[in-house]
Amino acid sequence: MKNYDIIIIGGGVIGCMTARALSRFDLKVLLIEQESDIGMGASSANSAIIHAGHDPMPGSLKAEMNRIANPMWDQISTELGISFRRCGAYIVAIGEDEFGCLTALKERSDSNGVTSEIISAEEMRRREPLVNPAVSGALFTPTAGMVDPFAACVASIENAIQNGVEVLTETAFTGFIMEGKTITGIHTNQGDFACRWVVNAAGTYSDEVMHAAETCQDFKITPRRGEYYLLDKAEIEMNNILFPVPSAVSKGILVLGSTHGNVLVGPNSQSTEDKENKSVTSEGLAEIWQGAQKLVPSISPRSVIAMFAGLRATGNAACLTPGVNYNNDFVIERSVEVNGLINLAGIESPGLTAAPAIAQRVIELLQDSGETLIDKQNWNPIRPARPHFNHMNREEQADLVAKDPRYGRIVCRCEMITEGEIIAEIHAPLPARTYDAIKRRTWLGTGRCLGSFDMPRVVDILAHELNLPATAISKKGAGSEFLQRQTKEVEA
Repeated sequence: MKNYDIIIIGGGVIGCMTARALSRFDLKVLLIEQESDIGMGASSANSAIIHAGHDPMPGSLKAEMNRIANPMWDQISTELGISFRRCGAYIVAIGEDEFGCLTALKERSDSNGVTSEIISAEEMRRREPLVNPAVSGALFTPTAGMVDPFAACVASIENAIQNGVEVLTETAFTGFIMEGKTITGIHTNQGDFACRWVVNAAGTYSDEVMHAAETCQDFKITPRRGEYYLLDKAEIEMNNILFPVPSAVSKGILVLGSTHGNVLVGPNSQSTEDKENKSVTSEGLAEIWQGAQKLVPSISPRSVIAMFAGLRATGNAACLTPGVNYNNDFVIERSVEVNGLINLAGIESPGLTAAPAIAQRVIELLQDSGETLIDKQNWNPIRPARPHFNHMNREEQADLVAKDPRYGRIVCRCEMITEGEIIAEIHAPLPARTYDAIKRRTWLGTGRCLGSFDMPRVVDILAHELNLPATAISKKGAGSEFLQRQTKEVEA
């Protein structure tokens, strides 16, 4: 058995940010992820917003983590070389009845320590010409922003790897190794690993990890599925984040821009018992389209290029610390029932925003438990960004191609992704080994053709670079291979 100080279960943005935070210290850290790549759960299907923090219930962990983490993103995005734009967000009131709700929303924003202002209908129409002409005003929160959530995952874990963290994908947690009430290791489908601490960042499965330690049997994650439309950047342009006036259970259906230039519409909110149910439904898609048209009536179905769904890890129970009610709030604490377990559970929105603050709280929990954390002298917080051909000017592109001709060969025409970018991701600190892994890292295959042009070429590149037969190349891991057999001999 390999021995570690800390094992992190789950490779979403919470697990990846926690791994990076722990990589600062003289610790042996392992992160395991059951899927073929990190960030394949909620981190790959959400609204990609860094929330200002106006919405969480004052006094909740959500509000506290949101408030602490929001200003951290400027430094984090610079260190990790990822796109982040602090554009602000608007909670848009349609009609006079909704305008009256803005005062209460501003009071909650003030209680959470978030800067906000109520602006007029005329000013809202000036700032966003596509907004519904029936707008009566809006609450503007200037500290909100846009980020690529998967880029935040991959950049965090790459920086962690550069600083000594080990990562195992396709490695599923199956149980704990215990000595009495003390965790001494974990069982996985890839063997056993010894450790002194386990950080449970398993997302929708975080309740099952708790139960495996025979703790918190009443705590349950009931996922909420949210459906989305992705719109063609050539058809509609928007650089703002538009919220509706929220309901009691949801921030509502948004229309917002993104760091990639596409407009995103969604999500709705549907409870499901199935933790793998990421299907879209005709009823759900109709619901989000109706909600979107309330904010932006001019959006057209012809702009739609993709539909998808994600799951939010909503938890409900009051079972961990006596007297604390966890219904619809984050769980961030050291287990009081077993030694060596830190639970990060029920991390739904604003979990992406809160991730760096949650990672810092893990460090504090370890220190409060008597753990002595010694700084590494050579810790490096910088993860250099790799070239993005489509983001360069002509002179920069020419210089890059002169250094490496592979950057002059366009593989994805819609997004102008080059062979050089694909190969760089295959040989990155955390290698991209599937089509979807390349897609999430480069945005390849997300244009109007949805990969129909680039897919055969990407399969060929992956097979060549990984020294595998083309039949072994998959969309998202085992069971999703593109090709079944070779049909004819090809001359060299």
